[in-house]
Amino acid sequence: MTMLPLTLHTPLSGVRISSVVPAEKTGDDDADHPITNMGLALKLHYIRGVYFFSAEAVEGLTIYDLKKPMFPWLALFYTASGRIRRSETGRPFIKCNDGGVRIVEAHCEKTIEELLLARNNDHHFSVDSFLAHDQVLGPDLGFSPLVYIQFTWFKCGGMSVGLSWAHVLGDPFSASTFINMWGQSMKGHVPSKSLPLPRPKKPEFPLSTIIKEPFSLKRVDPVGDYWLTTNNCKMETHYFHFTGKQLDDIVSNISSLVQPVKISHFEVISAMIWKSLSKVRGDSGPRIVTFCTRISRTSETDENEVPSNKIVFSIARTDINPAKGDLQELAALIAEKQEEENSLIEETIESGKGEYMVYGTNLTFVNLEQADIYGLELKGHKPVFAYYTIKGVGDEGAVLVLPRKGNGSDKRGAGRTVNVILPENQLAGLKNELRKEWGIV
Repeated sequence: MTMLPLTLHTPLSGVRISSVVPAEKTGDDDADHPITNMGLALKLHYIRGVYFFSAEAVEGLTIYDLKKPMFPWLALFYTASGRIRRSETGRPFIKCNDGGVRIVEAHCEKTIEELLLARNNDHHFSVDSFLAHDQVLGPDLGFSPLVYIQFTWFKCGGMSVGLSWAHVLGDPFSASTFINMWGQSMKGHVPSKSLPLPRPKKPEFPLSTIIKEPFSLKRVDPVGDYWLTTNNCKMETHYFHFTGKQLDDIVSNISSLVQPVKISHFEVISAMIWKSLSKVRGDSGPRIVTFCTRISRTSETDENEVPSNKIVFSIARTDINPAKGDLQELAALIAEKQEEENSLIEETIESGKGEYMVYGTNLTFVNLEQADIYGLELKGHKPVFAYYTIKGVGDEGAVLVLPRKGNGSDKRGAGRTVNVILPENQLAGLKNELRKEWGIV
């Protein structure tokens, strides 16, 4: 176990790092896991999830109690313990060599309540940067863990579990299932055999010598073996909380005007932020935005398959100025007029003619409403609060729509937590617009 140097201006102390490997050998010298074209399109992005547990939920738990169930758990999710290698052609793949995941332990001088209050009141105070490891693959690519798990104990006796997950390994739904299964392993409920590999459908590319690059991708400078790209501006993160009543009322008003189009909470939130941000930017845009959803997700499929990137990227475009358009028109456009780009993305990556990023190429809306981010349990307790974010978002920004923990006083539903990642100079304006127009704080 190694002591880590502390990053400046973080309330952490006593940071330690160690490794956990699968309980049994899961592969051999030929145990390679190919990375799909979609996985390679997402290689410059990283998923972070943070789960806060009360003192009651973690009372008496030691680091030994937390790590012991990981050994059989990692034998199940064996790709998470692998490392990136390159084939003779230079294409990356995952070597299932049981390299293991990294475990970070830390103590925080604040209570959970103090930390969340500071995060809500000051978007410069980035909780993500120290409660989930600041992961990047490379420059020693072959030795970089794909997964970090951080346990942070707070002054109040509570604890957070921070998951840092390389997107090349799988999407946020896979990441959520992965950490939830660790919670199950704490109760001794891990299946006794490894998960089967998914059966990806071979992409059907158009018979054309000219590759049309999708709107959802942006070419970036070559990154070599350091899988991270830089922004042209400072990005900040803020969390908005939409109650079930607020969303139901807005959807009800919209649906009466655009029947028979059915508008979901995700679509109305996307329309509100698209319209509001267009006002803030004052540049008649953006006219094209990207949407990210999960392919035919079922809990049974997720729990019985190796992590993968089963996500769909689509675009929606409008000829009108979104700032001046009606909310219902934008919401109906999102509901009915999305253009899927997965085939174009996979074809572009297959060509091997460049490095690309996805999130933040356009303003990107990520639908995580069905992600079971409150499915992680410790000693029968669910998190008091949980959220996910994405590292490596481009300058156009991203919006993650997450489930919100149920509130007994909110009879219409649990609402949504919305994580907005935007250039610093646009965030204050978006806050003002959402508060002024719809009372969102």
